[in-house]
Amino acid sequence: MDSVVQLQKQLVDYIASLFHEFNQLQQLQDESNPDFVVEVVSLFFEDSERLLNELAKALEQKTIDFRKVDAHVHQFKGSSSSIGAHRVQKVCIAFRNYCEEQNVEGCLKCLQQVKHEYSLVRNKLETLFQLEKQIIAAGGSLPAT
Repeated sequence: MDSVVQLQKQLVDYIASLFHEFNQLQQLQDESNPDFVVEVVSLFFEDSERLLNELAKALEQKTIDFRKVDAHVHQFKGSSSSIGAHRVQKVCIAFRNYCEEQNVEGCLKCLQQVKHEYSLVRNKLETLFQLEKQIIAAGGSLPAT
C-alpha cells in the first residue's frame, strides 16, 4: 500500500504542476462519469491529429486555400482552448494572422510550432492518465485535487 501512497503523492504533485493548464478540464471530472476527461481528451487527440494532417496537406498545395487553412486552425484553436491547452491556442492565434496575410512561410513556421506544442500537451496528459491508471491498478483511489 506504500507504493499507492507514493503514486498518489506523485499524481497530486503532477496535477499541481499542470493546474493552470488543465484546471477547467479536471473540474469536469466527477464520480458519475469517471472516464469523462479521458474520453474528451481522446477525442481531442483524434481531432488534433486529423487537423494537423489536413493543415500539412493544405500547405503543400501549389495554390494554398488560406480560408481552408484558417478554418482548420480556428477549429484547432477552439478545441485546444476547451481542454486548457493555452500554449497551442496562442500559436493558433499567430497562425490565423499569417493566414489572413496569406504568408506561406509564417504558416509553415506556425504549423511546426503547433505540432511541437500539441506534442508537449499530449505527453503531459498521457503521463497524467498513466499515473491515474497505476494508482487504480495498485488498489488505490484517486486523490481529490
